[in-house]
Amino acid sequence: MNGLTAVGTYFEDYSVGRQFRHARGKTVSELENVLITNLVVNTASAHFDEHAMKTHPVGERVVFGGVTASIVIGLASQDVSENCIQEIGLTGMRLQSPVVHGDTLYAYTEITDVDADRSDSGVVRCHHWGVNQHGEAVFEADRSLRVRRRNPLIDHTEEAPDA
Repeated sequence: MNGLTAVGTYFEDYSVGRQFRHARGKTVSELENVLITNLVVNTASAHFDEHAMKTHPVGERVVFGGVTASIVIGLASQDVSENCIQEIGLTGMRLQSPVVHGDTLYAYTEITDVDADRSDSGVVRCHHWGVNQHGEAVFEADRSLRVRRRNPLIDHTEEAPDA
């Protein structure tokens, strides 16, 4: 199974303070914003009423925050959650600057805690943040996930977390 995942994405590979600049960026399209906004029945006209937004200080439609969060977390997946077996929590989410159609988002992560609580996996806590093409922060959140170990058959319960 090791050939199916990226190198360095098992629980043992994470340590507090490790940082990532995730490799890919993603340009936000109109389709993503309007489709998800409509699917979740978000009625805020800032997401789909271009005429009304022309007189707003932003000047154009704003991307729904759920789309922004999903893109940043998705960009982080290759490095952080490829071997995730459970999403535990997402807290402290902040949307810091408006994202508009055509913005390109980039993601960063810092590992803030690791907890070797089970023999098959451990909990990894991280801080994600996203920036647009101008380097302006647009998103941040703290995330906890359970990540499987490289070799779950070995009893790791007596090990101290890698700090």
